[in-house]
Amino acid sequence: MFDRRVPAPPAFGDPIHADGSPDMLAQLACRRSASALSLTTPGPSPDELADLLRLAARAPDHGKLFPWRFIVLRDTAKARFAAGLDAIAAARPDADKARAALGKLTTPPVAVAVLSSPHDGKIPLWEQELSAGAVCMLLLLAAQAMGYGANWITDWYSFDADALRLLGARAGEKAAGFVYLGAVAEAPLERVRPEMAALVSDWAG
Repeated sequence: MFDRRVPAPPAFGDPIHADGSPDMLAQLACRRSASALSLTTPGPSPDELADLLRLAARAPDHGKLFPWRFIVLRDTAKARFAAGLDAIAAARPDADKARAALGKLTTPPVAVAVLSSPHDGKIPLWEQELSAGAVCMLLLLAAQAMGYGANWITDWYSFDADALRLLGARAGEKAAGFVYLGAVAEAPLERVRPEMAALVSDWAG
């Protein structure tokens, strides 16, 4: 097994050199979310998860506001949260569909809820919410680099007011999503990717 240890963070004020990394390019070239239903034990250890969250927290953040936070769900706590969601789902008009969706939460060994926690001030709300999305993306990349599978999901419980209260979301917070982590029982297959020529243009003035 390769070395999963993460280097210590640089000290405040240290120069950060943009050295090229063929390994990082190779990771980005084949980045692929794993199905949440394919994620199994072992998941990241507490120390590994702490490293993953530290890496995710290096996301771009205009104003250095840290406008997001993490809620970790694992073991019996995740099971209790899922049971609470099941009770909420039972009262929804789409109860069967909502309850079935909980398999994506209950199957992986570790779930991380990323909450967007914007601050009042001069930094636009949209930029702060984008920063929370960048945190989710970095968490996916860090998990893959560490050899784990990951999936970033926003299902009904990311938007349901009762579900967010159960999670412990504060006033003004939204769920940027749930990131599920674990070992990959079945390698994901490559999916359709966009034709870049249709998406890229040079500004002509």
